[in-house]
Amino acid sequence: MAKSTISSPDNSGVDTDAPAGKGRPTPTRREREAANLRPLVAKGKEAQKAQRDRVAEQRNRARVGLANGEEKFLPAKDKGPQRKFVRDYIDARYSVGEALIPFMVLVLISSAIPALAGVTLYILWAFFAVALIDVLLTGQRIIKKLGEKFGPENVERGLRLYTGIRAMQLKFMRLPKPQVKRGQFPTL
Repeated sequence: MAKSTISSPDNSGVDTDAPAGKGRPTPTRREREAANLRPLVAKGKEAQKAQRDRVAEQRNRARVGLANGEEKFLPAKDKGPQRKFVRDYIDARYSVGEALIPFMVLVLISSAIPALAGVTLYILWAFFAVALIDVLLTGQRIIKKLGEKFGPENVERGLRLYTGIRAMQLKFMRLPKPQVKRGQFPTL
């Protein structure tokens, strides 16, 4: 860095040794932004292929993690020990709601028969009412068990709805996938 002699403004004859400047021009805004610019996508075919492979691997790992019930891959609606308890409890039991979809298919087929067409709608509504009662009773039972395990004041909100949604799905269609077999109820 070059130093130059600058005389003081009051002409006292005192010379100070101070730098005359930074030695280069101030960069323009365009130059500073260009220096900070990084590509959002990879340049070149090899880099793009590597990025695609990396993203595919992350996606596959998240899919497998969700199916296995790993906590870090679960969506917010499925996270937590209470929700895991609900999932395990529902997956361990037979529920009427699981049979609702296959039963609806049978009702749809039987409604094509003229002699049964009038009765099938009533049968379907009766089956739906039984499934709804089963879900409500199961929700009450689970809330009671969660109160015993975690304390009544610590039971999360929305678990009855979570119970109902999970109980109305076919077991093989549930996500996260069931981690327990039928009859393996979670312990308190």
